[in-house]
Amino acid sequence: MSTERALFRAEHIKLAILDVRTILHGVTYDRMVSDVLIRSAFERQLEILSEASRHLPEAWQKDLGPEVPWHDVRNIGNILRHTYHLVEYPILWRIYTDHFDPLEAAIDAMIAAHGPIPRPPLRSP
Repeated sequence: MSTERALFRAEHIKLAILDVRTILHGVTYDRMVSDVLIRSAFERQLEILSEASRHLPEAWQKDLGPEVPWHDVRNIGNILRHTYHLVEYPILWRIYTDHFDPLEAAIDAMIAAHGPIPRPPLRSP
């Protein structure tokens, strides 16, 4: 994969993270679970970042995000798509509360190391 295409995928992850932060700002776990619109939007952004993570070079993941469980990031999309009826919401909430900061730091490092992205952003964060 070209650096440019990998940067686009990194940008998609960054935007998904920002969208989740917007969606869940001020939202409690109980509200996320009980509000189908919030929960569905959260799950969709996790699917997007999961799929985009599959297209990041392994070297970038290893060098710039060694603390990120990339295998789990890639697999969460499969869980949401194929075993949606078995999703454990406490796990999704922990992804948000415990793993978004290291993931965002790794993505920011990838964009800084390999960017700039060779076109205007998809949309303003």
